Amino acid sequence: MEPEFDKDGRPLPEPIHHLTDFSEKLHTEYVEYVQKDGIPMADNPIEQMRMIQKELKRFMMKYKFALQEVETKIKILQEEFQMLHDYNPIEHTKSRLKSPESILKKLMRKGGASSLEEIKETIRDIAGIRITCSFISDIYRISAMLQNQNDLKTLSVKDYIKNPKPNGYKSLHMIVEVPVFMSDHEESICVEIQIRTIAMDFWASLEHKIFYKYYETVPQRLIDDLKKAADTAYELDTTMEQLHHEMEDIKRANQSDGKEDFQLLIDNQPFRIPENLLNIISPKS
Repeated sequence: MEPEFDKDGRPLPEPIHHLTDFSEKLHTEYVEYVQKDGIPMADNPIEQMRMIQKELKRFMMKYKFALQEVETKIKILQEEFQMLHDYNPIEHTKSRLKSPESILKKLMRKGGASSLEEIKETIRDIAGIRITCSFISDIYRISAMLQNQNDLKTLSVKDYIKNPKPNGYKSLHMIVEVPVFMSDHEESICVEIQIRTIAMDFWASLEHKIFYKYYETVPQRLIDDLKKAADTAYELDTTMEQLHHEMEDIKRANQSDGKEDFQLLIDNQPFRIPENLLNIISPKS
């Protein structure tokens, strides 16, 4: 099998294809854990491995629940905008949990870890959600709404829109802590939130596919073209947002002149009711 490389040309570690393999890597940590807490070790290796896998499952489960908490918050915002406002800034969302294999790869790049607690402190993007917006201003609007929620603790914000990466990548990254209430305790779990426009998301997806295909060496021509494409995508974002603001101004002007548009909502899809149709169906005096 050909070795894999990261974007800087560094070889990635050998892939771990099964949860059992990952469990074996953390065996020492589990021994220390059970001895510290007075939990008896299993008598045979098979039962011991099952206990290790159970702890890993419990570990991953917390991130799943944290992700569900954040997804619920975003869904509430979406429904509020759909029901009470004329405009919904959230186009769509996508969430993911890192696999044990991906966690191990990142640990090896960062120098390793000796316990599940250290993994929790070292890797803060085990749970992640991406929010795709229509316009750049929507990104900061949604970010502010999330940061204003009392039960979300913002740990870091990286603005790659105002300060793009050298390759042209643009997005807003947030690391938040969300409380997860288990049956016997409460625990704060990190979730990464990425917020970007449709154009930024399209560019990032293409860039990822190109680097995945070429592994170690990406032709300089492609790197230069990707940077130009990122700049073009940003220009498209700013142009479309300007057009959006102009249309909003026209709409407000029509409303102030008594020319307000009337809409009919069917299956969450708005349909404009033409003024001539209103005249036809209105009761005649």
